[in-house]
Amino acid sequence: MSRNLPGTRALRTFDAAARHLNFTRAAEEVGLTPAAVSYQIKEIEEQLDVTLFVRNSRSIQLTAAGAELHRAAVEALGTLQRALGRAQRLERGDGPLRLSLSARLASNWLLPRLPRFKAAHPDLALSFDVSDELRDFDADGIDLAIRFGAGNDAGLRSERLFAPTIVAVASPSLLERASPLRQPRDLLERGLCLSHVVWRSGEMVWPDWNQWLAAAGIDAAAFDANACLGFGDSAHVVQAALDGHAVGLVELELIDADLAQGRLVRLFDIAVPMPRGYAYRVVHSEQRDDDERIAALRDWLLAEAAQTTAAPDPRR
Repeated sequence: MSRNLPGTRALRTFDAAARHLNFTRAAEEVGLTPAAVSYQIKEIEEQLDVTLFVRNSRSIQLTAAGAELHRAAVEALGTLQRALGRAQRLERGDGPLRLSLSARLASNWLLPRLPRFKAAHPDLALSFDVSDELRDFDADGIDLAIRFGAGNDAGLRSERLFAPTIVAVASPSLLERASPLRQPRDLLERGLCLSHVVWRSGEMVWPDWNQWLAAAGIDAAAFDANACLGFGDSAHVVQAALDGHAVGLVELELIDADLAQGRLVRLFDIAVPMPRGYAYRVVHSEQRDDDERIAALRDWLLAEAAQTTAAPDPRR
């Protein structure tokens, strides 16, 4: 006997509850009260005549039937979201291409170059999805993205833009307070706060102060890496340096304006490259290879990256 299936709103509530196994956190995600979430789940159970959760005074758990339906709900919602993204792209037609990239890459690398893009492609409009989150091309209606990685995502065409070079920088105010820094070892002997990005993906580890000191020829046996100020985002490392709180290890290619305007000063002629194969890349779906507008934007980005002031990566 057929039954009416829950609507997408109810399925989203069920999905949130199944992932969090907590009605309060699910309610925060979907914008309802915990009581409303509990009521909606109860409605779904009565509508389908299936028990989705085992409830006790302190927790909820999915039943076997609930787990089965949750897998189907996730797949159905994903299919609908991707279809919606494709439909919106079709609706846009020749409207703006949507480019996804991180905030720091947008403000420090792309935006200063946009006048050249407008001059080269006056009829090609762009819109931006500025986020550090990894977007789904179909579900989020993205045409292209600039991502950091090894470029091995299945179903995506990936072209290397540039591999960032990690250098040490400080603010003029910090340098005024510190004794003269004449050699790299002075960073340790002066007891300065050192900041870097703490991030890894599999075997890839973002360059840190241990690597910078090694590149400077310094035995860092007495260096306590735990005393460093670590951030998960390079934007926070840059801000700590700009505020004069720390000497930061940052991406040279993303601080052009800060260096040119004197907000930051590069310390010493020492640079640490990224691990082999890792770089910023322009990425799009292989199914869009024949889209002339995507090709035009991709090729322009590649041409701009070729002029980026980074030292070339000899291991490319």
